Order: sequence, then C-alpha cells, then structure tokens
Amino acid sequence: MSTADSLPAGVVLRTPTRADTTELGRLYFESYEPGVACASEAEAIDDIGATFDGAYGPLSADWSWLAVAGDRLVGALLVVERAPWPDTPACPFIIELFVAPAHRRLGVARGLLATVGTEVALRVAEGNVSARRLYESVGFQPG
Repeated sequence: MSTADSLPAGVVLRTPTRADTTELGRLYFESYEPGVACASEAEAIDDIGATFDGAYGPLSADWSWLAVAGDRLVGALLVVERAPWPDTPACPFIIELFVAPAHRRLGVARGLLATVGTEVALRVAEGNVSARRLYESVGFQPG
C-alpha cells in the first residue's frame, strides 16, 4: 500500500517549512487538551518555531510531513534526525504526531505514520491509551 492509499480522500502530504510555523503552531495547540502541550496558542507557535530552530534535534526533511486537506493543515508528523536527550536511541525520533480534532479517526495519523522507515523511535505517555494503540497497530513495540 502506498502512503497516498493510506490517507483519507482529499488529504495530501507535503514537507513542512518555516513558513508553516504559525499555522502549525495553531494546529498543535488545537490538537491537545488545554495545558497538555502548551499553555497558550502563542506558546505553541513559539514551540514550533523552536522545532524549526533545532531545539529538539535537527528536523528531518525526509521524515517530517504535514497532512493538508484543501488549504488547511489537518495533521503533522515532526521527526528529528536524532533527539538531544541522553535516554533516546541514536535514530530518527518522532517528536510530535498530532491531528486536528475534526480529522481524527479518519486515517490521517495512520497515513502520516506510513511514511516512516523501519527504525524510528518515540515516547508516549503511559496513560495515552489511544496513542499507544495506534502505534502498536502499525508495528511499534515498547522498548
């Protein structure tokens, strides 16, 4: 199955650019319960800017994708070449995967994950059961 086949109809992928910072920050803030990722939309936009600046490792142009429906961002997969934290594996690392609430459970996250190679790592909060189920359903294993 190609990545395009795994996306919902009307959703396409493209590479993120610094010009996406504000819209991507808004989507990031919208995608989490208040206070979970950032306390405000402005903080979320700043955090996405820090991502482009390399604060979480060099953003991978080969592994990071935005899901777009029409002219609106509806999801994002942000992967760094190597995370800066000492307890992470030396491989590409998913720092964020998020989908607009109105586009959840349609296959956007699954389509984004279909783009990743065979060796990529991530962290998921113990209590985030839905995310854990998604990752396990596409082959991720606890490690």
